[in-house]
Amino acid sequence: MSSQGLFQTQSLKQVIGPQMQQSLQILQAPALELQQIVQQELAVNPVLEVENSEVSLEQTAPEDPDADISSLSRLDEEWREYYAQQRSSVGPRTSEDDEKHRFMMDSITAETTLQEHLLSQLNLADPGDEKLREMAEFIIGNIDDDGLLHTSLDELSLRHGLPLDDLAKAKALVQSFEPAGVGAENLRECLMLQLERQGRKSSLAHRIVDHHLEDLAHKRYTLLAKKLAAPPDQISRAVEVIAALDPRPAQGFAQMRNHYVTPDIRVERTNGSYIPVMNERDLPHLRISNAYKDLLAQPDTGSEARSYIREKIRGAKFLIRSIAQRQQTIQRIATEIIAHQKEFFEKGPSQLKPLNMATVAEAVGVHETTVSRAIAGKFIATPHGVFELKYFFTSGVRTEGGDDVSNTAVKNAIGEIIKAEPAHKPFSDEQLVKHLNDRGIKVARRTVAKYREAMGVLPSHLRKSA
Repeated sequence: MSSQGLFQTQSLKQVIGPQMQQSLQILQAPALELQQIVQQELAVNPVLEVENSEVSLEQTAPEDPDADISSLSRLDEEWREYYAQQRSSVGPRTSEDDEKHRFMMDSITAETTLQEHLLSQLNLADPGDEKLREMAEFIIGNIDDDGLLHTSLDELSLRHGLPLDDLAKAKALVQSFEPAGVGAENLRECLMLQLERQGRKSSLAHRIVDHHLEDLAHKRYTLLAKKLAAPPDQISRAVEVIAALDPRPAQGFAQMRNHYVTPDIRVERTNGSYIPVMNERDLPHLRISNAYKDLLAQPDTGSEARSYIREKIRGAKFLIRSIAQRQQTIQRIATEIIAHQKEFFEKGPSQLKPLNMATVAEAVGVHETTVSRAIAGKFIATPHGVFELKYFFTSGVRTEGGDDVSNTAVKNAIGEIIKAEPAHKPFSDEQLVKHLNDRGIKVARRTVAKYREAMGVLPSHLRKSA
């Protein structure tokens, strides 16, 4: 016999406060989005204003009447000193700099990137569990421009020391977002996700994708009809359904290769060393309004007005500190990237070394998820072009000489070999392995096949031309 009643349980749940949410938003925001955040805050917080570089804070700051004002003076000093350091590292602005800056700003598009689109859906979904949110952000950060997660969960778990079950839950959450098929590890999973979203999980098209994708790729329709015991007309209709699916679900979003972006950092060479310089020219220099400091210092200011001003001042202080912390965190991460990838900056992408976020996080002294958030959607201008920061994080293989070579460098080598292959007799995966071995790169055939597929390169028999 069952009984009914009321039961009370206790549970611990980590809740992110509004200020922490704002801090995370600022850390994750790319340069253009950060400008929008600052403009919004300037519109709603009257004590916040843009610093006029011609005005000296020492000349305009009043005597501090209480701890709030004293704290503000220290903050102003720290903030101004931070900008002074950045300006000194940048050097005097020339007419050529202004021309480059105008060209860059005129070239900017406001299109949404896939990562921004997915992160906005994650915020709306509000999973509640902060650990799940962090894992979902990590998954989103590893999705490529096609919308696919080419690195398996097993590899991500092993490389970054993250629980496989947690990654699987986060991946399932991301795959529930739009566009359908995003976050799949391969073409098969991508198409199956789209069919399932359409309610076709038990359809003939789903069975073809799940078990007979290779036959479909080679247009073996008669064989498919025989294997599936289905009439040819049903096979044809199923093929039409599959053909309408999108193998690259993210192709409608802004991508680095098609659009100009605003780099958050640029790399400069000084005395033989490469140093990261933050993009500060497009970010307003913020300060607390002296008028409100004066108002707070006046003895006849009412308690209600004083409480309102203090509340707005606290919000402004937190915004300023969050922006400063964002800039410093990204710069420290970029410094570590440059230290690990010196050969890349000297010789180009072929010299990219394996690097994981855990290594950088340990060197910087932050959590790995902080690194993931900080590099999301951020770009760095290098002597070899503009790259997304996540480009520099990749696993790799070891050469005969004992050096580590990143997956990206191996893919570049495969691309070079295929580009030089005879058109009438393309190299098989086994031959690609041999050519890589000749370059001192030892990889298995299945690894070459995986990299080739990730590059969107067809098998040798489909690359052949007369």
